[in-house]
Amino acid sequence: MSRRSLVSALQAVEAGFRQLETLVPPPGRVRWKDGFVFRYQEKTIQQAIIQKLARTVSGLYALNALLDLGLFQEQGVIQRTLDEIGEDITFLSLAVIENDVTERHKKYLEYFYQEEFSDPADIAGSHVSRPSVPREKIRAYINQSSGSDLARANIMTKIIAKAYSGFVHAASPNVMDMCVGNPPTFDVNGATRMRRREEHERDAKNYFYRALVAVTHAAKALGDESLCATLAKHASAFYDEMYSQ
Repeated sequence: MSRRSLVSALQAVEAGFRQLETLVPPPGRVRWKDGFVFRYQEKTIQQAIIQKLARTVSGLYALNALLDLGLFQEQGVIQRTLDEIGEDITFLSLAVIENDVTERHKKYLEYFYQEEFSDPADIAGSHVSRPSVPREKIRAYINQSSGSDLARANIMTKIIAKAYSGFVHAASPNVMDMCVGNPPTFDVNGATRMRRREEHERDAKNYFYRALVAVTHAAKALGDESLCATLAKHASAFYDEMYSQ
């Protein structure tokens, strides 16, 4: 699969995101210290999906850039981030599609929209710790809804997350992948990028495919059936190309 195919997938994801972005009430200005910040006033599940999609698109741009630079450790960090964002989009979208907004979803949204500081004038004294819905519960909801072998699916998604967490936390086995040469030294600037580039491009393509699936789910959740159908065809074609090689 060529890099052109990855760029095409990214363009489709971004175009879908831009179309869906117009379907929710836009953010408004909220006073912050001497200026303002943008915030969604309604704090809906659909607006949460849009925000997660925004990070999906920027994450794909980051993957493209990191592949070009040969910074494969950082690519692993972005992919770990995209793993969770993709799960979040599916988790939220399924709730809307299946009309099944549970207490788990309500808590997720409450925590998601919670501000980091309760008083902008007192940053040090007003920090608020943000709780979270356990990742295992999010994955369990997704896997149960998909009709897959729940126990096996939960184990596999956890294994993938743990593997890429090594890049986030700079675990020794992951860091040692940077070693090259004789005597061995650490490649910290991507100078030997061609050594493992093909391998990391194969890894990255899965994230472009999963982004296409995520934005397809989002289109369904936000009620744009035409866009959903278009994106589903693009995802299917991308999948066929990805596994025909």
